[in-house]
Amino acid sequence: MKYSFLSALFFLSFLSVAHAQSPLGKLFIIGGGSRSDELMTKLVETADLKNKDYVVVLPMASEVPQESSEGVSKQLAKLVSNKILAFNFSRSLTGNKKWLDSVRNARLIYIPGGDQDRFMDVVRNTPLYEAIHTAYRKGSTIAGTSAGAAVMSKVMITGQQLAGDTSYKETFDKLWDKNIEFKEGLGLLDSVIIDQHFLKRSRHNRLISALAAKPHYTCIGIDESTAIIVRGKDIEVTGESQVISISDPKDLRVNAKGLIQMRDLRFGLYAGGEHFRLP
Repeated sequence: MKYSFLSALFFLSFLSVAHAQSPLGKLFIIGGGSRSDELMTKLVETADLKNKDYVVVLPMASEVPQESSEGVSKQLAKLVSNKILAFNFSRSLTGNKKWLDSVRNARLIYIPGGDQDRFMDVVRNTPLYEAIHTAYRKGSTIAGTSAGAAVMSKVMITGQQLAGDTSYKETFDKLWDKNIEFKEGLGLLDSVIIDQHFLKRSRHNRLISALAAKPHYTCIGIDESTAIIVRGKDIEVTGESQVISISDPKDLRVNAKGLIQMRDLRFGLYAGGEHFRLP
């Protein structure tokens, strides 16, 4: 009896340690816009595809999932000879064992753009969510663009403002407290919030609002045709434009009118070939 108890305790401890281990995979997060063959070649190199490896495209963020998956598949097919599969999961299909096994064992999983809410409404709290995490832990590269970039975060920007005029705008027109909506994302990045189309759509106000709401997070804005490659705590920038990182706000407060105030913050502006580290 004593031996059985100790064995069970050891097994539970092993599971806890295994779960806490850093994932072996990488993230390739594109800020949206056009994807040059050079950028996609960098994605292929990052995924390190071998002959028997294959790619899975998950187009559920898109209003036109077949068109979306075909566009990605055609571009990748110019660069690799590997098999490329597309699975347009619905909520009722997230238990499909054959599709889930394919996701778990894919070497590269690609999430095209669209609406991040639409994607997460399918994936959240399902076996598909766990399958993506399993692939990442085992060493797969998880890639996404635009909405597929936003879903990488545990705390996901939806793009909606909550104060005053709540009609959707590509950029926020105010820096008010409690104005930014978050939902649960894939959680492949913890304590990091991703925003996309960043410089092209002047989303600085949105990212500052996110930082004010989550001051212990690192908030990263990725411009179009540009990507970050996440390997543990190291982040490499690649592509045509730039990436902004803000964190560690000082003397953060809100005045009587609900306006956000701070004295300082940590700011970084990076271009292709540069690296920076997460805390």
